[in-house]
Amino acid sequence: MADIFVVEFKGHRKEFFYNTYYHKLNVRDLVIIQAERGEDAGIIKQQIRKEAGYEPGSKPRSILRRASGEDIARLKELRQQELAYKKEISEVIRRYGLIMKIVDLEFQFDGNKMTIFFTAEHRVDFRSLVKELASRYRTRIEMRQIGVRDEARRVGGYGICGKEQCCSSFLGEFKPISTQDARVQDLALNPSKISGNCGRLLCCLKYEAALYTETKRKFPMPGRIVQTTKGNGFVERIDYFREEAVIRSEEGVIIRAKADEITKVEERQVQAGYAPAAGYDAVSEEELKRLEETDNSH
Repeated sequence: MADIFVVEFKGHRKEFFYNTYYHKLNVRDLVIIQAERGEDAGIIKQQIRKEAGYEPGSKPRSILRRASGEDIARLKELRQQELAYKKEISEVIRRYGLIMKIVDLEFQFDGNKMTIFFTAEHRVDFRSLVKELASRYRTRIEMRQIGVRDEARRVGGYGICGKEQCCSSFLGEFKPISTQDARVQDLALNPSKISGNCGRLLCCLKYEAALYTETKRKFPMPGRIVQTTKGNGFVERIDYFREEAVIRSEEGVIIRAKADEITKVEERQVQAGYAPAAGYDAVSEEELKRLEETDNSH
């Protein structure tokens, strides 16, 4: 069986393709692939050594060839045309009075299709627009409404961590994220700290939420008075990475105890010296809810 490669296209879109013709290929090679109607161009990102988990009935198409010098020149020309056409199409949209924002424009390598990616708060009737664009550019026009997360993926950029956005680098699909994922990690509910470039909750909030939830189940809540094999006091906080409770005794001494070292938990709890993570009341619940709104445009 021919090897399977992951090919990335403009906008960080990735698909599987067979090396049906057994070309000598390497990661980062620009290749011409078999598209639904014609040919397209992308960059090899990874070779898959075993059968991939694609959907039944949607087996990968073929890699036709490595890009030649002529193909590379053609692709550069297309990218320049996309920039120019994006400005022209934006002017046409304003003339029609359509409330939509063009995010990106992508030509298929053979020029048989132009895909226009846009965002809009509501459904847009763009039938007249498509007719004019098809007549003007003499190619098939596909309008694709995307959400703000997909917009961030296509545009690219870096997160507050200083690294490339997860959605633009490795994240395959978007999972639902809620402010509860931030709360369970005792993070300050400050929109500027927990939202990404898309204006929605950071995708990385989901990565460790399960670990925090599971660890919290093993320990008494902060503020509870406990007895341990190392001494007594109240739980000041949980050290999630060491899986230890940080306990402060009446004398102010800090004790660290594993879950199995806590022998008794009293019903009463203390308030002095204990407070939830700062920032919980920094914004309204309505504003936090907007951060986790799910896009319906996929």
